Amino acid sequence: AEGILHAVTEYDPISYHAAGDTVAGFHYELLTAFAREHGLKCDLSAEMSFGKQLEGLKQGKYDLIAYGLLATSELKDSLLLTIPIVLNRQVLVQRKDTAHGDTLAIANQLDLAGKTVHVVKDSPAMLRIRNLGDEIGDTIYIHEIERYGAEQLISLVAHGDIDYAVCDESIARTALDSLPQIDISVAIGFTQFHSWAVSKQSTALLDSLNSWLETYEKSKAYHTLCRQYGLSPVIPNRSATSSQ
Repeated sequence: AEGILHAVTEYDPISYHAAGDTVAGFHYELLTAFAREHGLKCDLSAEMSFGKQLEGLKQGKYDLIAYGLLATSELKDSLLLTIPIVLNRQVLVQRKDTAHGDTLAIANQLDLAGKTVHVVKDSPAMLRIRNLGDEIGDTIYIHEIERYGAEQLISLVAHGDIDYAVCDESIARTALDSLPQIDISVAIGFTQFHSWAVSKQSTALLDSLNSWLETYEKSKAYHTLCRQYGLSPVIPNRSATSSQ
C-alpha cells in the first residue's frame, strides 16, 4: 500500500553485501529488478538468524525472505515458496588434509559419523544433516552458531578454530581464493531447488513474484546474473511448477 517492498536477506557474498560505495549481491540485484518493474521501492534488511527472519515475516516487518531457501516440506508447511530461483547444494567445509592418515579428514559422508559440524543458528541445513545421520546409521552432532554467518564459519574452519562447517556451496566457493587451505569437495546433499518465501497470507505477492520470475528466468539478464555469482540457473519451464 505504501509502495515499499520490505524484504530480508543474509549478508554474504552471494545474497547481499557492500564493497565500498557499491551494494551488490545476486538476491539484492534480483529483488531490485522485481521492485523496479513493479514501481516499488525496496527496503532490504540483513539478518543472519533464520528464526528472526521468520518472526519478522510473521509480525509483518518483512514482506519477503529474499535469499536461497531450500524448498523442504517443513518450510512448505509454514511459508509460501516461490518457484525455484537457483540450484544449489550444501557442502562440508574442512581444512585440507596435509598429513597422511589425518584422522580429521572427511573423505565421504560416512566419515561424518560421530563428528560435530557447525552451522548458522536455525539454518535449514540442519534438517539435511539430521537426515544424513539417519542415512549413514550414526549420529552427526550439530552445533549452532548464533553470532556468525556462513562466511565467518568458513573463516573459523580455515584458521583452525573449528573443524567442520556446513553451508551453501555458492558461498563456500567465494572463499576459496582467499582461504586456499579449505576443502569443500564433500557434498552434504544433492543439488536442489532454492526459492524465496512469503507468509501464508501473501498469496497476491506470491503470484506476482512467480509470474515475474517465470519470464525473467528466460532472459539473458538472469543467466548473466547467475554466471556473475557462480550460481546454477534453473532450466526454463522447469520452474513453472510452484514449490508452494
